[in-house]
Amino acid sequence: MDGPQDLGGKESFGPIEVNSPDYRHDWERRQWALTKLVATPGVTIDWFRHALETMPPAVYLSVPYFQKWNANNMALAIDTGDYTLEECVTGKAIQPGTPAPVLTVDDCETLQRSLHTDFSRAINVAPAFHFGDHVQTDARPTPGHSRLPSYASGAKGQIIAHHGAHVFADAGAKGDHSAHHLYTVEFRASDLWADAECPDDTVCLDLWEPYLASA
Repeated sequence: MDGPQDLGGKESFGPIEVNSPDYRHDWERRQWALTKLVATPGVTIDWFRHALETMPPAVYLSVPYFQKWNANNMALAIDTGDYTLEECVTGKAIQPGTPAPVLTVDDCETLQRSLHTDFSRAINVAPAFHFGDHVQTDARPTPGHSRLPSYASGAKGQIIAHHGAHVFADAGAKGDHSAHHLYTVEFRASDLWADAECPDDTVCLDLWEPYLASA
């Protein structure tokens, strides 16, 4: 993430609403359900996030959260040929389709459980780092989708856990579901922010091996 969607560590966006409701409007509940239960074939979570990240910054920062999901679902469905742009704009199908089945609450819960995905993979490559190793993250912005926050770019930290290999999000957003070793890296706040309010605090991030180099 190296764009408007990466707000971690950034200032001037006001306080975080820690007591905000899960949904502000009823349509947001329906949007959540549609996104979870009517998945577009072939669209992975990394591709979904990457598509959101292609929105113009001014749009991304001004449009409500679930409205972005709605626009993204429509764009992905058009891209995969589920319906056309004309059908999306008019809200009318050019050719009648098969009516969708009526789902009960039990049906929805069963379907939701089936969507849970294990992204761990077995690979024939030994981990490059081990517990206690000192590492430094990549300082260069990564084009496309990335799970390395910009505030942690070029920062030094220490490996405190190894989680095996998992599907690499950067590649997954491009349709390549290869895997790399995943670690938990601990950073001192003072290594992330020069004027950290509590410099002795620590921040832990789960980061893939391609983001890291020996420090």
